[in-house]
Amino acid sequence: MKHLLSIGFVLGVAFSLLGQSPNQIEFTEYDLDNGLHVILHEDHSTPIVAVTVMYHVGSKNEDPSRTGMAHFFEHLLFEGSENIERGEFDKYVENAGGILNANTTQDRTFYYELLPSNQLELGLWLESERMLHAKIQQIGIDTQNEVVKEEKRMRVDNQPYGNLLEKTMEACYDEHPYKWTPIGSMEHLDAANHEDFMNFYEVFYVPNNATLSIAGDLDIEETKELIDAYFSDIPKGTQEIPRPTVIEKRRTEERRLVVYGKDRLPLVVQAYPIPAQGTPDYYAVDMLNQVLSGGASSRLNKRVVDEKQLALYCGAFSFGLEDPGLTLAFAMVNMGNTPEEVEVAMNDEVELMKNELISERELQKLKNSIESDFVTSNSSMAGIAESLANYHTYFGDANLINTEIERYLAITAEDIKRAANEFYDEDSRVTIYFKHNDEK
Repeated sequence: MKHLLSIGFVLGVAFSLLGQSPNQIEFTEYDLDNGLHVILHEDHSTPIVAVTVMYHVGSKNEDPSRTGMAHFFEHLLFEGSENIERGEFDKYVENAGGILNANTTQDRTFYYELLPSNQLELGLWLESERMLHAKIQQIGIDTQNEVVKEEKRMRVDNQPYGNLLEKTMEACYDEHPYKWTPIGSMEHLDAANHEDFMNFYEVFYVPNNATLSIAGDLDIEETKELIDAYFSDIPKGTQEIPRPTVIEKRRTEERRLVVYGKDRLPLVVQAYPIPAQGTPDYYAVDMLNQVLSGGASSRLNKRVVDEKQLALYCGAFSFGLEDPGLTLAFAMVNMGNTPEEVEVAMNDEVELMKNELISERELQKLKNSIESDFVTSNSSMAGIAESLANYHTYFGDANLINTEIERYLAITAEDIKRAANEFYDEDSRVTIYFKHNDEK
């Protein structure tokens, strides 16, 4: 034990002398003349490199009559380019021993390749082709239209509670474009013509709306030269990039509804409006939700599931978004119980959070868990590249990858109690019961 303590002491002194924590992420960032923001993290621990591009476009940037376009493009831009034949994009990466994928949210679209480090140039070429030379052909549009429809059938239409997010967002937002989800409307996509798709590409898929974030076994100066060769000649976008400015009004009366479907067990969903991610109050709300729902010993799980056995599971999480988002609390009702009973138990636990401070022990346990999560999120090159891009895209500060943890650790028990009272307001809440069709 003494030996272990001495090692810990030496390491602590070493890191204090270096002026950084052992998990400090070093990076270089700069802009090309065309507006492309570049972030590079050099790490030779493994011979891999993550090449990622984040476009600051999600479903909230869509034309309300053409919803689903951002997610559609996530699929469409694997179709090929002027220099990549249809169906060949994936093969380049797979033949090089790598993997690739993409995803779309309400706020951004993210593409990545995870490659052996000697294939860095391949990743840069592929992403430069996507940004400059993508082929927006009718055959690709028709193909991906069917792919997206099948995805909707699998993940929404035929998935248990698959319409949960769609119905919840519709009920929570009257004006803001968060009221539709990234999957969008199949009718809108069917109605879109070739000009609609070309316009979307030319507005959003431009270097001044993108962040190129690369992490892994690379040499900074050599990588800069390669980036210059592949991206510097791509023209800057000239059209204004739509950013929603609407502010959703806070409700003054609870909204309640029942959604009927094929799901056998009732589900209770409660949604509360919360601040945008990155704002000071967001951290207190997020920690509040982790107290309620972080692990098997969390308050909602312990009270509603274990002690009262009213639900099979029960929890809450922060749906943090670039604009004000939601807390989503949920519970699957146990057989022999009613949604009303479950809702009362959930509300009782929230009231305790409003009236009592959490203990110092509970607060410290929560902060330890948050620190562990931060370490885990920065344990892979793909995770580091995505975090750097996220922090720059949303907040203009990539160094939050190192400092955001301080915002969490500064939260007090009093902050959490205040957040419960301010943001868990029953008058601004949406409550939805998901029931089986037989219960109509």
